[in-house]
Amino acid sequence: MFTQKKFENGLRLITASSEATKAITLLILVGAGSRYETEKERGIAHFQEHMFFKGAKKYENARQVSEAIDGVGGDFNAFTGKEYVGYYVKVASEKKEFAFDVLSDMLLHSKFEQEEIEKERGVILEEKNMYEDMPIYKIGWDFEELMFGNHPMAKDQIGTDELIKGVQSEDFKEYKRKLYTPENIVIIASGNISSDESAQLTESYFNFENSTKSKEAIPFSWDNTETGNIHIRNKQTEQAHLVMGYPGLDYSDADKYAESILAILLGGNMSSRMFLNVREAKGLCYSISSSSDRYTDCGIFSTRAGVSISGIYDAIEAIKEEYEKITKEKPTDEEVERAKNFLKGKITLRMEDSEEVASFLGTQSLLQNDIKTIDEYFAAIEKVTADEVFAVAQRLFIKEKLSMALIGPFAGDEEKLKEVLKK
Repeated sequence: MFTQKKFENGLRLITASSEATKAITLLILVGAGSRYETEKERGIAHFQEHMFFKGAKKYENARQVSEAIDGVGGDFNAFTGKEYVGYYVKVASEKKEFAFDVLSDMLLHSKFEQEEIEKERGVILEEKNMYEDMPIYKIGWDFEELMFGNHPMAKDQIGTDELIKGVQSEDFKEYKRKLYTPENIVIIASGNISSDESAQLTESYFNFENSTKSKEAIPFSWDNTETGNIHIRNKQTEQAHLVMGYPGLDYSDADKYAESILAILLGGNMSSRMFLNVREAKGLCYSISSSSDRYTDCGIFSTRAGVSISGIYDAIEAIKEEYEKITKEKPTDEEVERAKNFLKGKITLRMEDSEEVASFLGTQSLLQNDIKTIDEYFAAIEKVTADEVFAVAQRLFIKEKLSMALIGPFAGDEEKLKEVLKK
């Protein structure tokens, strides 16, 4: 169970109390991220996430922040997505006030000192280089750029070299003024803490200045976006990396639960169709998986695989075959039931962790302004039928909309690869 409280300034607080743990996670989610960035700003949300750890009013530098959290055996980290940025501290429950102290100091009083910015530029450039050198990451970025076109949703969170090398302290302060406002923030306290305790600590520590959000995300529409394209990145690799997929569903779509089951049935585990038929039966890849990635007004359904260079054409055909098969023949009730049980089981295991509980509740509040409990979510999953899974497959898997991103040593093979995908 959880409780919700909304303060007069619009700040939202969610408390998920549990006496079954001796720890708490304090998670702060902000409605920011790469979809709020112009081309000139690409990467500012991610860079700023780094800078929040570089010193504020009480904890004056990165060393003091890390030593304070290490000193209580806590975990802390942050992450930047397309639609939100998150900061969390996880500590023993008797240190709960410490968690509020550290995170509030960071979010309210970060200094964004120019000297620290200059030092962090190199760190982020190396992080960018690391991802660029890892095809397993780069392929996902390529596919999103292929699918979302010129929209900010297409851009990765790391940003451009120009932004990383040129952003200044005042840029961070301005970005914070526009988006780090109380009505655009959700605080989630999960674990061994009561709702009264979390409310009191929030009022004591998170004293935001009166301000309102002044930067909005650009809406996305598939009507303005061309699909059915191919992107091939020629690179000398030992293995080909590919992602093949279609426009998917957004958070508000009533068919999203059926889409989740479809993703598991097709490529969500070792008994899925892609795994059994593409890997086990045909030996075309080592790793293969399908997923549905949702956002507030768009989504992607995709299958990614690591494939032998020589088997790339057969692998493309085999993945296409599984996509087409599910649109022509309804899955069995037993197959759908297995997928439901798998999904519920995995979520149940994740919810043993206070951090996962905080994320589950907080992202719903921030992005959907509505929260389902685990029981309500499971009830929605249980209602999914084989007919609904079949219908959503037919709705999504339209041959002309199939897109593919590929990384590997394929110079000169572009037209042939396009032909295989399109035939």
